[in-house]
Amino acid sequence: MSEPPAESLLVFPTEYPIKVLGRRDSLSRTHIDSLVRHHVPTLHEGQIQERESGAGTFVSITYLIIAESREQVTTLVSALLQADGVVMVL
Repeated sequence: MSEPPAESLLVFPTEYPIKVLGRRDSLSRTHIDSLVRHHVPTLHEGQIQERESGAGTFVSITYLIIAESREQVTTLVSALLQADGVVMVL
């Protein structure tokens, strides 16, 4: 018997962490927050954590969103990957 497709493993709505990594000098937290809030209007400050790398060169911002659908997550990740200063989205 084969495994079910990965997309069937998530049941929406669900808590879904998204981590944005970028260089400290080129990543605008305000802009990234705005992008996430555009796709997740119910996001509040308690769902956001920011952390600098040991040398202070990079920053990661983790958003614990309530994802309503796979399409919402895919669209949000695509928008974040196009934002200035973003190196990676996990």
